[in-house]
Parts: sequence; structure tokens; C-alpha cells
Amino acid sequence: MVFIRKSAGRSGATKVQIAERRGGRNHIVEHVGTARSEVELAVLMAEANRRLRPGQEVLDLGIDDEPVPGRAGVITGKRSAVLWQVLTAVYARLGFDTIGDAAFEQLVLARIVEPTSKADSLRVLDELGVGHGSLRTMFRCLKRAGVEDYRSQVASACFEHASTSGDVSLCLYDVTTLYFEAEHEDELRKVGYSKERRVDPQIIVGLLVDRAGFPLEIGCWEGNKAETATMLPIIRQFQARHSIEAMVVVADAGMLSAGNLKDLHEAGLRFIVGSRVTKAPADLASHFRWHGDAFTDGQVIDTITPRVATTTARGVNDEKKRAEPVWDPGVHERSWRAVWAYSAKRAARDAKTLTLQENRAKAVIAGEKAARTPRFVTVKNGSRSLDETSLARARRVVGLKGYVTNIPATLMPAGEVIASYHELWHVEASFRMSKSDLRARPIFHHTRDAIEAHLTIVFAALAVARYLQDATGMSIKKIVNTLRPLQQVTVRIAGHEHLAHDPLTPAAESILDALDLSAQ
Repeated sequence: MVFIRKSAGRSGATKVQIAERRGGRNHIVEHVGTARSEVELAVLMAEANRRLRPGQEVLDLGIDDEPVPGRAGVITGKRSAVLWQVLTAVYARLGFDTIGDAAFEQLVLARIVEPTSKADSLRVLDELGVGHGSLRTMFRCLKRAGVEDYRSQVASACFEHASTSGDVSLCLYDVTTLYFEAEHEDELRKVGYSKERRVDPQIIVGLLVDRAGFPLEIGCWEGNKAETATMLPIIRQFQARHSIEAMVVVADAGMLSAGNLKDLHEAGLRFIVGSRVTKAPADLASHFRWHGDAFTDGQVIDTITPRVATTTARGVNDEKKRAEPVWDPGVHERSWRAVWAYSAKRAARDAKTLTLQENRAKAVIAGEKAARTPRFVTVKNGSRSLDETSLARARRVVGLKGYVTNIPATLMPAGEVIASYHELWHVEASFRMSKSDLRARPIFHHTRDAIEAHLTIVFAALAVARYLQDATGMSIKKIVNTLRPLQQVTVRIAGHEHLAHDPLTPAAESILDALDLSAQ
């Protein structure tokens, strides 16, 4: 047995001794050493256990029985071994290791641990105990990422993972803006419509993900480019890269343009996009004529909508007929299928918003509030009045949400169209991860090549983070916070190097189990 006895002195040192029980008393067989810290105690306990094993050679630590000044153990290295093991394992599992660039891998994984600038990433790697190249090496990596087209390799690996473990027949697309801390615009960084209401130069970033939110393709454009002009290039790039012909693309109402839908349809692609509520009165003209404003909670109306905004509903949707038309691509060449759903909860929320807007409009008209002309205020001959017609029209469609598609009802019922559209939250979640957890913004690069390389790093980091979250059911922040404190410590005691590990916590063990990994 191993017998541990604490020193009676004030030093608080702990003596580790090997003893055996004889005649009801403990008899010291061998003194292993004296520990002055938890790390030294762990090392000495391990050494005592090794000495107890039959046939095990005795390692002379050269530690005297009593404390000797200057002979205490020295920690010579620390490493977040478990966290780095998990990150590198997933990086390799996704196939990113085939890129064969250690600096790129370190920049990707360091961003997951602590998003920061490329220069400060070296500090993160140092704190993790990971050996790395110089800052110059890291910046050379950015150049290699563009020259050797790392993004294509990452995208191919992402597609391989998604197609074997998920479903790429339906993809979700959305865009966001990333700003720059710069005073002047250039050919790429331009002031445009900002989703964060900023006036800094920015770029537009488009992201295509599978139905679970796993990233498949990324691209960027000038900050003042129309969002609707970004979807087709990404989808065509995705199709060309993976030789895909048939797929369903889901996007929000911001992508709803006649040109986009026409091009997608002619390319043989299926689409589901959000419809603007302003189209409801025309699309639902038959319903309003025959049923008035009455809707039931959860009611779904499957109808048609004009392909071109200037086309009137008459001729494509005859309101004189009580029954809604069933969209047929061979018959309704001037329209798309439209699905409208009513929610009582959404209606209550919309009505509350409209009331606030109405009150704001009345306050401006009464001169009680100075502001730019709000909604429902009309100006005629210099005098302001409440736009009763527009307000009534808005109240008539509260609670309605529309979806436009070119998928016939025989292939996808209305409920599935709605459910597919609602999966867009996955791409929104991925954007939130890239903006907050991975902090893609602000970007400190200036040239287009460096910006593109930065987005490739964020793209790869997002894939690793999504894999970890999907596999463990934990947020990437919680995974990092759970594993990062677990240290592998190297201690030099009397000229000998020893390894000591923090014990795995139950949370850490559950992460390793979920990933089918064992602590090394």
C-alpha cells in the first residue's frame, strides 16, 4: 500500500512513503519524496505506485527525506492538451488536414478558442501550449490560402461531410454585412445598407448551409451590392464545384426578386423564398371576397402569385371563383405557387406593432413629436394626416406569412413548404456564431486577398464549431470553457521531467464520449 503522511512542520509539505501493515502497525519500507505542491504530490504518488509493481525498475528521483532549499520541483511547461486534442481531431475528421498547412490549422483552431487578430493569435497559441511559427509565417499562410485556393479544399471537405452525414438536397442561403474600422472606401469595402445600422465601409457576405446549418459555401461582395444579386453566384459556384443539378434553395424575402426566381427556375432548381406581406391582398383576393378578414389559427391557404410585380392578380387568380387555384407549372406560366399561413400569435404581435406605429404617426401629426415622417403619415399641401387606407390595409393582413415556391403541391405539401422555410434559423444561427463566437468582425485586413483568406479561416472554423456543437449538444463557448482549464503539466524534479494531468471532469468526459475520443 502507499502511505501518505503530512509533515508536522509549518512548511505544509507532504511526505510520500511506501509502507506495509505488520502486527497492526505501519512500517515504512521506502521514502519516495516530499511534495510542496499539488503537482509534485501527483508526480510522487505516481512514482510510488510504479515502485509497488513487481518487476518495475526503481526510478531514483534524488529527493532527500527532508526539504532542501532550491530543490523544489519546477513547472517547465503547460498545455491545454485535452482541448487541443479535441480541436485537432475534429479538424482532421472533417478532412481539413489534407490542406497540409500547420499555420492555417493553428489560425483556424485558435479562432475557435479565442477570436482575435492574426498577430494576437500567437498569444492564444502560447497560452494553449501549442508550438507555432513566427508572425511572418502566419501572414505568409494568408497568401498561400489564396494562391493555393484553400477555400475550395475546405468547401469540398464540408460537402463530403454534409452529403455523407446529412442532407444537401435542401440548402439555406442568407447574407450579412461585416464592417471595417476604416475611414475610406475602396473597390471592395464600401458604405451600403448595414444590417447593424452602421456607416462604416463594409462587405456583404453570403453563406450557403445545409438544412442543419453546416456551412457549404461562402462568398463576399462589395458593401453596396444588392443582396438579391449575391444568391445566384453562390449557388452556381456550389453547383459547379460539386456537379449538382437538382436541389432546393431556401431564402428569406430579401432574395425575392423576379429575376432571381426566373433564373433559378430556368436552371432547373427548386426554391422556397419568403413573400412580402404587401402581396397578401392580391394573392388572397378570393379569400377576402368570399370570407372577409376571417382566419383561423394555423390556417394555410395554397394559391398562386404573379411572377412579375407589375402583373395584376386578375388573369392569374380569378377572385370570382371561391376555390383557390392549384398551381400547375404547365398552366400557370405567369405565376408561382404561393402558400400563406395565419398565426394568431403573429397577429397579436403584428397588431401591437401597428398600434405603436399608429400612435407615433398621430403624435407627429399633432406636433407632439418631432421626427422624420413615420409610417401611416401622409403629407398633402404641406399638412400631415393619418393614412387611414394604408393602416386599414396593414391591419387586414396581420398574422399572415407568405412563401413563394416553384415546387408543385404534388411533390411538397404546403406544411412541408412552411417547415422547410422555417429551417432558415439554422443559417441565421451560423451567422451569429461567425459574428459572435468566432468574431468574424471587425476585420483588420485591407487587401481583398487578405480579406478573402480571413473569410476562409472563419469558414473552416465555423465548420469545426458546428460539428462540435452538433455532436455534443453544447455551445462552442461552453466546450472551450470546459476543456481549456484541463492542463497537462511538465514538472522538473531533481533533474527529471515528469508529466501530470488535471483529472477529467464529468462534463469533459461527456464531450470526449460524444466525439468518440479518449483522453491522451
